[in-house]
Amino acid sequence: MGHGGHITMPVRGARSFVAAFATACVMVASLIAQDARADARIKDVVTFEGIRDNMLMGYGLVVGLNGTGDKLTNSAFTEQSLIAFLERQGVNTRGTQLKTKNVAAVSITAKLHAFSRTGSQIDVTVSAMGDAKDLTGGTLLATPLYGADGEVYSVAQGQISIGGFKAGSDAAGITITKGVPTSGFISNGGIVEKEINFALNDLPELKMALRNPDITTAQAVASVINEQVGPGLAKVTDPGTVTLAVPAAYNNNVTLLLADIEKLTVPTDQVARIVIDESSGTIVMGENVRIDTVAVSQGNLVVKVEETTAVSQPASFAPDSATTVATTQATVTVDTGNAGPGKRMAVMQRGATLKDLVAGLNALGVGPRDLITILQTIKAAGALQADIQTR
Repeated sequence: MGHGGHITMPVRGARSFVAAFATACVMVASLIAQDARADARIKDVVTFEGIRDNMLMGYGLVVGLNGTGDKLTNSAFTEQSLIAFLERQGVNTRGTQLKTKNVAAVSITAKLHAFSRTGSQIDVTVSAMGDAKDLTGGTLLATPLYGADGEVYSVAQGQISIGGFKAGSDAAGITITKGVPTSGFISNGGIVEKEINFALNDLPELKMALRNPDITTAQAVASVINEQVGPGLAKVTDPGTVTLAVPAAYNNNVTLLLADIEKLTVPTDQVARIVIDESSGTIVMGENVRIDTVAVSQGNLVVKVEETTAVSQPASFAPDSATTVATTQATVTVDTGNAGPGKRMAVMQRGATLKDLVAGLNALGVGPRDLITILQTIKAAGALQADIQTR
C-alpha cells in the first residue's frame, strides 16, 4: 500500500445499480397509474371450453449423426430399437455386435391444435434420451405420436434443426457449448392422421375459464356478455368460470356466438400482489398495492480506513545509534447513513399507491436487494396490503 492510501469497505447496501432500477420502477408505476383500469378483450381474458391443445408423445430413432449418437453399450434401449427397426426392413442382425455411433434414441413431443384436420402439419420437438452428445445433422425416422388415450394422432419425420452447438478439443480439454445441442425441433415435421372429435356448434352451453381467476373480472365478463346476447344467459359459476347458455338465435352455430362475444372488452381487476425473484433481484408490483401509514429508513453503512505514514527524524545531538523511523497512523471513519442528502426517513401516508411507494424508496436510494428486505419488513409490520410471492 502506498503512502496516503485508503481502503473502503461497504458493509451494507450499494448505490451503483440504483439509478437504472429506480428509473424503471418509476416508468412502470407511471404507466400503471395512467392505465389502471385498461379494458381487455374477452378472448384475451378467458379460454373457451373445448378449444384447447392436446399433447402428443412418441419414441423414435434419429440417424445420420456424425459420431455423436448413443453408445450402444451404455444404451440398451437404443440397440434394441435399432435391431427391431432393421428387422422390419428385412435385415437380420441377431447375434451380431452393433457398434454404430450415428444413431440416437429420442422422445418426440408435439401439440395437436383443437381443430387440426387430417393431413395438416404440426411442429414437433425432439430430445435425446440416451448419452448422445449432439443431434445436429440428424434425421428422425417415421415415428407415430400418441395421445393420452393411446391412439395415434400424428406421424413425425424429418431433418432436425438445432438451436445450439458444442465444439472443442478433447485433447486440449476445451469445450464450448451454446444452447442445448441434444434437443431440437422439426418445423411442420408431424402430419395429422386423426382428428379430435369435438362438435363445437352442438354445445348447449359454453363454459369460459378465466386465465387469472377473479370474482370481479368474472362478473364483468358475464355482465358484458348479457348486454350483447340477452339478460341472464351468462352466469358466474365461480371466480374462475363463467357459464353461457347458448341463445336460441345461435343454436347449432356456436362459432358465430364466439365471434360476437370474443371481441367485447371488459374492465379487468387483479389481486394486490408483489412477486419477488430473489435470485435475480427482480420485483414486480401490481397497481392495487396499498400501504398504511409507515416510516421507512434505509442507510448505507460504510467503514473507511485511511492510513498515513509519518517520518520521525533523530533530534539534534542525538547518539550515533539513533535512526530515522517511519510510523503508520490509521484513522477509522464510520458512516451510518443518518445524515446527508438522500439519507433520511420516508413517510408513506395511509392509502399510498405503488407510485408513492416507488417514489419514496427511490428517494432513499434503495437498490433491488434492499427493496426486497424493506417490502418484506413492511408486510411483517402489517402495513402492506398485498400478497408477497417469492420465487
